[in-house]
Amino acid sequence: MKQSFTYYLTLLVIKLKGLKKNFSKDPIDFKRIRKEDVYHPKGRFFKQHITKRFKVLDSEVTEIKKESTPNKLLLFVHGGAFISGPGQHHWDTIKIITKQTDYTIWMCNYPKAPEYNISEISENVNSIYNEALKNYKSNQISLIGDSVGGTLIIALIQRLITNKQQLPNKLILVSPVMDSSMTNSEIDIIDVIDPMLSKAGLLSAKKMCAGHVDLKNEMISPLYGNFEGFPETILFLGEKDITYPDQKLVVDKLKAAQVKIKVIEGENMPHIWPFLPIMKEARLSLNEIIKELNTTK
Repeated sequence: MKQSFTYYLTLLVIKLKGLKKNFSKDPIDFKRIRKEDVYHPKGRFFKQHITKRFKVLDSEVTEIKKESTPNKLLLFVHGGAFISGPGQHHWDTIKIITKQTDYTIWMCNYPKAPEYNISEISENVNSIYNEALKNYKSNQISLIGDSVGGTLIIALIQRLITNKQQLPNKLILVSPVMDSSMTNSEIDIIDVIDPMLSKAGLLSAKKMCAGHVDLKNEMISPLYGNFEGFPETILFLGEKDITYPDQKLVVDKLKAAQVKIKVIEGENMPHIWPFLPIMKEARLSLNEIIKELNTTK
């Protein structure tokens, strides 16, 4: 498939910003990467639609909603390699989702590594979900996450199933990181063509987050967990993304577990492509996400 002009423009912007270079360092310079973080977005839209901010353990949750929003909640668990985020592209995505759906959205700014480890971060995600259950029924809750946001969502669902707790209605996962050990041999092949991520820096970030937990522990590498009983799951995968090989393995596991899934593969697309600004292909994929949310019962 022929890519759009805006696709090549986006790749140029990614190159000029030095994302690949930043993710090629070991140890990764998390302080430098965090300079792009946006905790409190500016602009008239957010001034009008942010209804509250509140703490859950060490997380800050920002609620965004329209006045007429019915009783449906979308938990937005952002990516950032466990060391950073949310970024402006996350808030831009939330703005579009808010305008085009009838969800209340909780942006979940969980604590980051290396100050916090995966056990502490997971506890925060558990607590945010339990807080949501105080105000919504489980079938009124959906979750969306990109990159390690997808990691945290899948690991949460695996814990909920193990503990026989209520499950959310639907999951939307954008380039989820499924195996923090990065041991899949196909990763080295894609590393050469991935315009955004590099194995060295990503693995460094995972080690910072893991603490004393093994990198193949399902808490940080949900590929090794159980997928039986998962709610409906929609996955957006990019072919030029070093996390793609492990995502294909998860798709196989979800199919084997007879989970209702939908897989959208982006030909030549980089990591988290549906959330990238400007790009025509991103707009089209985000329209698919909007459609999935609007068809949620």
